[in-house]
Amino acid sequence: MAERPRTPDRITVSGLRGHGFHGVYPEERATGQTFLVDAVLELDTAPAAATDDLTRTVNYAELAQQLHALLVGEPVDLLETLAQRLADRCLAHPAVDAVEITVHKPDADLGVPAADVTVSIRRERP
Repeated sequence: MAERPRTPDRITVSGLRGHGFHGVYPEERATGQTFLVDAVLELDTAPAAATDDLTRTVNYAELAQQLHALLVGEPVDLLETLAQRLADRCLAHPAVDAVEITVHKPDADLGVPAADVTVSIRRERP
């Protein structure tokens, strides 16, 4: 009987919030707005669980601070660019095999009522 592929373990940081100046319009760059990020990391948590050792997993408090710095840092035009930068930061951790990033722009001016705009990407370690 063939072995079933193992579902990856996940660590999720959701609703990470910051005031950024991302966008293509001058008013977005001048006043900024709230952005939120959800990051779902895929990794094997068994080594950390077996040893109760934080160094064998992702310190999600440290990662949240790094993601927040990108969120409120250097502005970019596109949410797609911001999402890629956030994904790259997550994949820089050697334990992370893949990541899904969702960037929320709840105050985006669409000219019509809307609750949120999101861009989601999934990236894997090569």
